[in-house]
Amino acid sequence: MTQRDFLLPDVGEGLIEADVVTWKVQVGDRVVLNQVLVDIESAKAIVELPSPYVGVVVALHAKEGDTVAVGSPLVTIEGEIEETPATSEKPQREAVLIGFGVAPEGDAPTTRTRRSTLAPSASRVDSPSTPTVSTGPASAVRAAPPVRQLAKQRGVDLATVNGTGPNGAITREDVERAVPNEATTAPKSPSVATRFVGRELASWDEGEREERIAIKGLLKVMADAMTESALSAPQAALWVRVDVSATVARLASLRANPAYADLRFSPLTLVAMAVVDAARHFPGINSFFDAAANEVVVKRFMNLGIAVNAQRGLLVPNVKNADQLDLLGMARALTDLSDRAREGKTTPEEMANGTFTITNIGPFGIDGAIPMLPLGTGAILCVGSVVKSPWVVDDQLVVRDVVEISMTFDHRHIDGALASSVLAHIAAYLREPPNN
Repeated sequence: MTQRDFLLPDVGEGLIEADVVTWKVQVGDRVVLNQVLVDIESAKAIVELPSPYVGVVVALHAKEGDTVAVGSPLVTIEGEIEETPATSEKPQREAVLIGFGVAPEGDAPTTRTRRSTLAPSASRVDSPSTPTVSTGPASAVRAAPPVRQLAKQRGVDLATVNGTGPNGAITREDVERAVPNEATTAPKSPSVATRFVGRELASWDEGEREERIAIKGLLKVMADAMTESALSAPQAALWVRVDVSATVARLASLRANPAYADLRFSPLTLVAMAVVDAARHFPGINSFFDAAANEVVVKRFMNLGIAVNAQRGLLVPNVKNADQLDLLGMARALTDLSDRAREGKTTPEEMANGTFTITNIGPFGIDGAIPMLPLGTGAILCVGSVVKSPWVVDDQLVVRDVVEISMTFDHRHIDGALASSVLAHIAAYLREPPNN
């Protein structure tokens, strides 16, 4: 028998650490190839790490909530080893790569290579995104950290809850349905639990008098990014109110079309198309200031970031090559992106390399805001709530659908003239959206 350490891999570009969210196995569990060992959080994404080995778990090197450096041991697995010809080396290396494994020290290619229950077999290796069934006792409950926190606050044993989410995951609604009936208990004063920095925050009456929350995971990413943005880029903003009655009518006609019954159309769909169209006319808006290289970088492709209010907090995944999509393609991409972000399925790759961002505060009933600029981009557009408002048309006062849009931009390389031209172009698109 021998032991192998599974080291925390770099699941993103330049990752230096990650937080352990949920262990799927415990010491003594037997694991199979590609069985999910642990959920980690990094770069605003939760990633499942599958096992590159077969064997028995003999040690877990971190607790849930701990921050672990890349290359540090996560779990130690023990199994038997036997000698086999070197021809088996290729599938072993492929399996370790797919499972995000780090080749153990001393496993450099030789004329013969060790292979056993610790080494991945030559059979088919599934993608890490493929659902796997864990045999360990800890895998019986699948729930995101905010859901676990809610269950703790409501006195719900997750082991007794049937999950209705993807792959049997327990959702907030599942927990709410499982809350014990309090009809026979003494009445309590009204209390409301709210989400804050990606977690369920106890109500005013039930929470601790003073609560401290560790700055890690998504909160740390957001804090660092916003601080660097404020300190490194001089930011300016401008805004305009737009009559979007034609946009509202266009969306209504799309929703009424039976051919598009499987698609979701919202003002954001046409706003995204307007942003892409504006970038084609004014490529300079899709740029960023590279201070290290002393260059301004113009990108003639658009990875369109969309701010999503997910369970873990605000995420900004991006639609890759959004400039190549038509209206229907954009609707599908936005639906898929937002759904997976809210389900906690966003990958680190989808969070990286955005070129322009849209933040939509309309669903909260807010008219407008001046957002901060995401790092690595030159501009961000904010979309407020579409409301019925008095409007002057041909010197007549009428009621129209009106929205306020604003744009923050990096004033180091984007001047007011360019920013104004881009915002005016977006406004004109929404005022009279094309029918194609």
